[in-house]
Amino acid sequence: MRLLFLGDVMAAPGRRVVCRHLPGLREELAPDVVVANAENIAGGAGITPETATELFAAGVDVLTNGNHAWDRREALDYIQREPRLLRPHNYPAGTPGSGWFIATTGGGERLGILNLMGLVFMHPPLDCPFRAADEVLAARPADVRAVFVDFHAEVTSEKHALAWYLNGRVSAVVGTHTHVPTADERVLPGGTAYLTDVGMCGCYDSVIGLDTAKAIRRFVDKLPERYDTTEGKATLCGALIDIDPASGKATAIRRVSVAEY
Repeated sequence: MRLLFLGDVMAAPGRRVVCRHLPGLREELAPDVVVANAENIAGGAGITPETATELFAAGVDVLTNGNHAWDRREALDYIQREPRLLRPHNYPAGTPGSGWFIATTGGGERLGILNLMGLVFMHPPLDCPFRAADEVLAARPADVRAVFVDFHAEVTSEKHALAWYLNGRVSAVVGTHTHVPTADERVLPGGTAYLTDVGMCGCYDSVIGLDTAKAIRRFVDKLPERYDTTEGKATLCGALIDIDPASGKATAIRRVSVAEY
């Protein structure tokens, strides 16, 4: 089983680079399932039905989420009728939607996709992601041996800790949120693939996809400044993960990058 995971898709440039290159990547890499983090797809903050549909049409199978899940009010209704759009599973009980989805490949194999959000330096504060993962894994169907986790979190230590906590119990833990790709991809001894942050699909000539001049003014002048997304050439960043469907263990992980330059 092969999974392609795309990092935070940032606004129009991120959607454009995914729509332009994902069809070719599906042909070249032959993933069984494509997952993308979508919390920034609508103007850099939130999700709309139109922007989500654009990514589904491009070949994304499941959309994960993060702290910007509800920045667009229409997402509250949309997530209740679109099970392929997730939100962090450690939101309180009763929150619209779910952070757990089981995808079925063309060959009939099943892959659990779990979306969690960290607690350190994150807002809003949610329930414990470690306990939320335990609850999902305890209740998953017996035939779902492969599980992928998108951990949307700020600090590397929390991401490392969750990966080691779930080592041998899930196929992969890959981090999102910082929009900066790390180079520490590896398979842990228990068979869990790990990458601290997959990076973003968006404009890297920016400050994490935002207008550079305005971001600098916030740091230098310490004054409020509207964060606007930037335009320009974009780069698609992702991770390709191979999983043994019989055991649910990862056998390989590598970074994927396609630039428009």
